[in-house]
Amino acid sequence: MKGIVREFLKRGMLFAWGGPAVVAFVWLCLNRSGELTALSVGEAVLGIYSSTVLAFVAAGITVVYQMEQLPKPIAGLIHMAVLYADYLVVYLLNGWIKPQVVAVFSLIFVLGFGMIWGAVYLTARRNVSKMNRCVQKGQ
Repeated sequence: MKGIVREFLKRGMLFAWGGPAVVAFVWLCLNRSGELTALSVGEAVLGIYSSTVLAFVAAGITVVYQMEQLPKPIAGLIHMAVLYADYLVVYLLNGWIKPQVVAVFSLIFVLGFGMIWGAVYLTARRNVSKMNRCVQKGQ
């Protein structure tokens, strides 16, 4: 378990910078489009800190797939639940979504996560099948 926690922290710290980088890019795009003309110091600090935590957790939680005792579908559900909670809390805290649209956010999140997880699963399955065929031909 100690190794899992260490790996979570390592992954989180390695990718935590991505949150503020994405937020800065989004703010720049919103500014260029005229949708965001100014941020208060408090809004900027909250956005930077919360997006750092969001990226830290999002990167770190991928460690669930290394836990061999967990079946992959259960690891996927844990991954999805942690990401969902992480994103939802940060988005609501920053006012990036309103409480009225949580149901729409939830639907989009579940569909998007399902499509990405499905694509990864199908790609891995195809690669394993390809390797198995190569091994069978070599025998």
